[in-house]
Amino acid sequence: MSDNEIITYFNDMLARLEELFYHEISGTAVKKVDLIGIDFLHSKKIEGKTAEEVLEKCVREITSTGVVKNISYSIHGHGILLKLEIDGCIHIPKEAKLKEDGVKPFMCPIANMIGDRIIEILDYEATYMANMDIDEHRGKCIVKYAIFENIDKIGQVSDWTEV
Repeated sequence: MSDNEIITYFNDMLARLEELFYHEISGTAVKKVDLIGIDFLHSKKIEGKTAEEVLEKCVREITSTGVVKNISYSIHGHGILLKLEIDGCIHIPKEAKLKEDGVKPFMCPIANMIGDRIIEILDYEATYMANMDIDEHRGKCIVKYAIFENIDKIGQVSDWTEV
């Protein structure tokens, strides 16, 4: 098998798993997909005292492996919205397949691994993916990911449509 065939094989499996979770009756499986992908950065020496420092180190690690070509990010909405613009991601074919099958993609392994590092390193209270827009023709996606530093921020509301 070529590298592309192997990537296709794994993305197809991941897409099917995500689709099954999407259709799962009780809905509890969908809430667990934020753990998919997090192991990738666990062994890396990622440290930082701010979200920006952790993000920079995560982006450097992820892009250096070729899993994605580029990640740019910004933080908005009272510091609770992390917007990731991901270019050339190895998982774009998975997202395109889900979209084609009528399932709105709801799980991003790249965002998951970054969110996990923010929680573990900075001791944030919670993170979750709020929205994901895919442009499979350009090989890009935009992920809006909530990051809650503490319990007080969990109740905050901001207008994410402007970002």
